[in-house]
Amino acid sequence: MEVVIYIYNGMTMLDAIGPYEVLRGLANTTIKLVALDNGEIYSDTKAVYLNAKYGLEDIDRTDILLIPGSVNSTEKEMKNSRLLSWIREIDQTTQWTTSVCSGSLILAASGVLKGLKATSHWKIVPWLRELGVVPSRQRVVREGKYLTAAGVSAGIDMAFLLASEIAGEEYTKVIQLMVEYDPMPLYNSGNYLAADRKIIELAEKFLSEESGKI
Repeated sequence: MEVVIYIYNGMTMLDAIGPYEVLRGLANTTIKLVALDNGEIYSDTKAVYLNAKYGLEDIDRTDILLIPGSVNSTEKEMKNSRLLSWIREIDQTTQWTTSVCSGSLILAASGVLKGLKATSHWKIVPWLRELGVVPSRQRVVREGKYLTAAGVSAGIDMAFLLASEIAGEEYTKVIQLMVEYDPMPLYNSGNYLAADRKIIELAEKFLSEESGKI
């Protein structure tokens, strides 16, 4: 099983690393970090970076494709014709095509989600409709081979669902125990539908100041 995670400057690290920690527990699995061109890729804060061993031209197929999101680089990626063409080509070879957070906007911009239901970060879910996708506020949405996750931490849940589909319940429970995934949030404010209006407004202000639309 081969997993390709597309990484790019400005991405949100947990969008990629969260699913990575789950999927690397699958037997006989190789994970490749792929960027437009190989080299160092910096996070949205520029505090940490990953090394992409592969460029787009090095990868022409994979079993699983994962597109992470970003606070401030999503629109740039959505307009990159080279990337969008690559996604369309790789998607024809995948068993699963997945995204976390605003990564679903990038998938949608490529056209592979057209007419399907998908989710994304709560702030930008409505934008999916503009791209021909049916928006959903579910934490994880499955449409055939397409799995989309809501914001950041939801990518971990998406990866566990994917692991269960591939390896079954028992093996996935083993992975869950190994990473001690047993969430106990301090506050009930991690879901848009449950959060107080004041908290949503403060979060919207913070995101707008940091990035504009996304």
